Amino acid sequence: MWFNVPITAILRSPFHGLMSRSVMLVTVTGRKSGVAYTTPVNYLPVGEELWTVSFRNRTWWRNLRGGAAVSLRLRGRVVQTTAQAVEPQAEVAQALAKLVEVSPGYARNLGIRRTPDGRVDPSKLQGAARDRVIVRVRAA
Repeated sequence: MWFNVPITAILRSPFHGLMSRSVMLVTVTGRKSGVAYTTPVNYLPVGEELWTVSFRNRTWWRNLRGGAAVSLRLRGRVVQTTAQAVEPQAEVAQALAKLVEVSPGYARNLGIRRTPDGRVDPSKLQGAARDRVIVRVRAA
């Protein structure tokens, strides 16, 4: 995506503070190619982890199946840690519900509405989970 280039440049610069509270760079090495790929992603802290959401049709997260070492550029620092992709739809739905609990405004980004009694609409939650994966990164 064309906008990844300027976002990456900002996050690597002294001006990273403009974005680094919610955006980090994830660098993962391709399992087959051995090539390092760097992708900017939005993240939310959840307990001792950082979670990011990706559409299933994107490719950057696939090298994280089963867990893998990653390098993060997080708030101006480079951190070595591990990350794992969560793919089963039921687990993704649970994680999305947790994300919406931690950050209620995030529901709008996911297209998840609340029912009149204030609960997350289960059909919207399942729809969002069908199209997405969660990447869980061990906080450093």
